[in-house]
Amino acid sequence: MQVKNNNLKFIKMKKYSLGIAFMLFFMITYAQDSLNVGNNNFERIKVDGVAVVVGKNIVLDSDIDKFKKELQQRVEGKVDISDCEMLEELMLQKLLAHHAVIDSVIVTDAEINSEVQRNIAYFTQQLGAIEKVVEMYGFNDEEDLRKELYEIQKEQLLIRQERSSITEKVSVTPEEVRTYFKNLEKDNNLPEFSAEIELAQIVKIVKPSEEEINRVIDKLNVIKKEIEDGFSFNLKAIINSDDPAVSGNGEGAGGKYTITRESGFIKEFKEVAFSLDEGEISEPFESGFGYHIIQVEKIKGQERDARHILIQPKVSPSELKASKDELARIRTAILNGDITFEEAVAKYSEDKETKNNKGLILNPQTNDTRFNLTRMDPTLYGRVSNLVGGEITEPYYDEIRGGEKMHKIILLKSREEAHTASFTKDYEKIQQLTLQKKQEETIDKWSKVKIQDTYIKINKDFKKCEFKNNWKKE
Repeated sequence: MQVKNNNLKFIKMKKYSLGIAFMLFFMITYAQDSLNVGNNNFERIKVDGVAVVVGKNIVLDSDIDKFKKELQQRVEGKVDISDCEMLEELMLQKLLAHHAVIDSVIVTDAEINSEVQRNIAYFTQQLGAIEKVVEMYGFNDEEDLRKELYEIQKEQLLIRQERSSITEKVSVTPEEVRTYFKNLEKDNNLPEFSAEIELAQIVKIVKPSEEEINRVIDKLNVIKKEIEDGFSFNLKAIINSDDPAVSGNGEGAGGKYTITRESGFIKEFKEVAFSLDEGEISEPFESGFGYHIIQVEKIKGQERDARHILIQPKVSPSELKASKDELARIRTAILNGDITFEEAVAKYSEDKETKNNKGLILNPQTNDTRFNLTRMDPTLYGRVSNLVGGEITEPYYDEIRGGEKMHKIILLKSREEAHTASFTKDYEKIQQLTLQKKQEETIDKWSKVKIQDTYIKINKDFKKCEFKNNWKKE
């Protein structure tokens, strides 16, 4: 969403500061600078490099510029925010994080690891390979990246939950929504909504033959026997495993991972790893990534050092062709009116996430069914941008992480062109904006009180800033 002037700046700040832009900014900044007042590394930071201290959290001078550049890139230069406004937004984040700890907000390892994995997947998708992500942001290896992201994401979850607890009882009435819209209209400040589309899909997964599956299991059994007879698991993994991390230097090198029950590993992997004794090697087992064997090298309390070998069954060209041909026949039947798209989804689609949702694809960035055309995945955009409502793509090949191969057809279910907000047409969006405004007002009231109870030190260079709230306590 784009807005005409700065009166709705809080909406843009909330959307981007708590989203991937904020996450990416802190990943870059904290890779080398993440510190708090209470740790032993504090002396490494020059005093004039600290813009502000909020509780035990700091904001560096460089953070402001980095956050601003990242935000400008995300919104294509359509937001005008001063350094002082940016600093105040960062101070609010630190205030929320500080009081989340005071209020004993709890986030689990499982929640943190899930978010870390989601962001790793996003960055990898943008750059094409995890190695490029590691290199671009200056980390030593993937393990180093994950450790940094863990701490960053932990803080973000604390902030999110603290915000949620402050605003959980906030709601808006239809009259408040109407009043909010009328005020925007009166001030000539109605938001501009970007073009959006809804997509639905039918997926046919290309399954390997039983013969190929048996070949993989037999190969894993041979490898298992060789390791039990004295061969190196590390070497066998490097030679045979389809895990892309196996030949690297970080986590996963030589097939080795350190895991807990809360780690963001697939369920089957953890179940097998925690069923083994030290030194024991599992029988071959299946996961969504393929077939594995695992050896537990060391048991350390609630942790396991485990190595695995992953082999992904191959599919033949004839199997790929058969899958594509079947999906083409389904598409023809839909276009001929022999079956509706929704009926075909229920009868033929093999994608678990969308099969029971009439094929509708969820936007991973917003968790709803609408995609902003200017911010969607470039590959998907290329396939659907020229479609009109009701059109269906030709069958195309796709492959997800883990090696699962498939063919898809995608229906452009609806398309909303860019437009100025309409009360009747965009009521739900206006309602959400009204709720966001009321929530921000609630956060603002909360922050005014908490600022007075929190240690805050602002560098003299920023004393000249005119903040909305009394951060200077003057």
